[in-house]
Amino acid sequence: MENPTITAAEIARLAGVGRAAVSNWRKRHPDFPAPVGGTTASPEFDLIQVEQWLRAQGKLPELATADRLWRHLAAASDSPAAGLAAVGALLLARQRGSRSASIDAQLAPLLPDVDALADELGPQGAFDELWQRFSAPGPGRPFATPDDLADLMIGLANVGGGSVLDPATGSGAILRAAVRAGSTSMYGQELDDDLARLAGLWLALHDVPGEVSGGDSLRADAFAGRAVDAVVCHPPFGATNWGDEELGHDPRWIVGTTPRTEPELAWVQHALAHLRVGGHAVLLMPPTVASRRAGKRIRSELLRRGHLRAVIALPPGVAAPHGVPLHLWVLRRAATDAPPPARALLIDAAGGDLTDTAPRVLAAWRAFAAAPDGDVEEAGFSRAVPVIELLDEEVDLTPARRQPAVVGEASGEHLVRTRERLAAIVGELPALLPQVTPAPDGADGLFLTVGELAKTGALQLIGPVRAGTSAPAPDGPPVLTVQDVLAGVEASGRVDDRFGQEIPLAVGDVVVPMIARQLTARVVTAEGALLGRNLYLLRPNPAALDPWFLAGQLRTSANEKQSSSLSGTMRFDIRRAQVRRLSLDGQRAHGDAFRRLDAFESAIRQAASLGAELAQLTADGLARGDLRPDADLR
Repeated sequence: MENPTITAAEIARLAGVGRAAVSNWRKRHPDFPAPVGGTTASPEFDLIQVEQWLRAQGKLPELATADRLWRHLAAASDSPAAGLAAVGALLLARQRGSRSASIDAQLAPLLPDVDALADELGPQGAFDELWQRFSAPGPGRPFATPDDLADLMIGLANVGGGSVLDPATGSGAILRAAVRAGSTSMYGQELDDDLARLAGLWLALHDVPGEVSGGDSLRADAFAGRAVDAVVCHPPFGATNWGDEELGHDPRWIVGTTPRTEPELAWVQHALAHLRVGGHAVLLMPPTVASRRAGKRIRSELLRRGHLRAVIALPPGVAAPHGVPLHLWVLRRAATDAPPPARALLIDAAGGDLTDTAPRVLAAWRAFAAAPDGDVEEAGFSRAVPVIELLDEEVDLTPARRQPAVVGEASGEHLVRTRERLAAIVGELPALLPQVTPAPDGADGLFLTVGELAKTGALQLIGPVRAGTSAPAPDGPPVLTVQDVLAGVEASGRVDDRFGQEIPLAVGDVVVPMIARQLTARVVTAEGALLGRNLYLLRPNPAALDPWFLAGQLRTSANEKQSSSLSGTMRFDIRRAQVRRLSLDGQRAHGDAFRRLDAFESAIRQAASLGAELAQLTADGLARGDLRPDADLR
């Protein structure tokens, strides 16, 4: 049996040093482990030997059992999904009071850590800890449907206590959202066998009735003939070989044969075919499906027969591909003898943030569902469009093209208010910008890492919050999320069944996202919120560290390079970030400058947003004739 291997770059990350340090160790220490593979330019080393050497030299930071196990697991397996599935099978066997008969030889050395983690957290908790690490973005890991998007999709499907099918399960994000919403039975199918095993293991370890099968849902439907209460799905986009030739007359094509160039519409019909009459399907779709000419006939039939009930344009970045503003299609399996509804709902939520717009989307959908023939309309956001209007030459279902404009007096008032707000913010900018001067030569350049500051008691390093199984508490305190920190807004999340511990935030705490596009640090200025998932909490000792100074030091470009993953995933280990050593009085002076700089940046963001809004309002008003120039320039 071969032990897992590790590269020099990975050794550097493991020890929290640069690659040059690893090169020096190899030259200066004859007992440094010899390469066991790779090439001369990129050698590979035995992970176990390297860990033993680093530990003996006092160069290996202490890791939690889950961190150590996950690192070994990812290195020992052909893929992270396969490795986690193998360990999940061991944990499930233990939960059921038995031991798996067959154990992969590469995983055998990990059994002591698997048992230790299961002893500490229980089999379910151990799997959830490893799942949290698997779900973090990284090489070889799939793009999962984000939890907030999955929750919105499940909310639109109104699953309640019914049965749910996800025919493109991935790692199971949508099925987990359905469990959170109270669904009692789950079904899934996934082309990647390792991911299918993972999703099925999650259900089994959480005692959720259901079944997840491997295979191609379109070519080899594992649940043929089964009708469920809801189908919720994030299907693959743009597939060129999806089986159109062999599936030309498939009974699932209930509104007509799906064109070869419209694979997403094949998934729509697959979903409809699995719904009981009255059940809902929600699918994440590329925006072009709403208007492509090849799909016009299918879109027309979906509308005519009353199956397509809503199309919702989402903000860019809610899911991969992140630069595309995706759509949600909401369908309802209509009875063949029922008269089709007169209207379909189109919602344009592309201009906001999903955290802010999701409640509005759900409210608009529920109002429409309660009165499907009513005149539901919110200018610039949602409109219940007569189906006869949609059945025009193009059958274009793009929500933005069917929304009523904000016109007349309301538009003029909005423009005036926006202009006044922008002028007020711009007027404050000079006073907000901190005044600074070049430092004299010989300024103190000694730095300490966050890890070293924690050891000396200058700060406490808490979190990130681990996943758990706490009961939801919708009326409890708000939760500060990663999105809140990045946007610089108040806590907007809530405690749910993904929380394992509740950590109250205090004034003066500094929070840092573990995964983000850039290193961001925020100072907590009000009590009452809880620490959210994937956030580090740094709690300074007020006798040693000023919080605003600490936050300003952490967010530098140098620390972004120092603490981020070398793989480019922007996963930060804040313990490696460096903080300049200054007296407490010096820290407070710098902290005041950092505080003013934070306010300046916030004002700049608001000004940019208001400026773009003002320009669009003015252009729209001039073009429509609702506004005119003050002076006649003819």
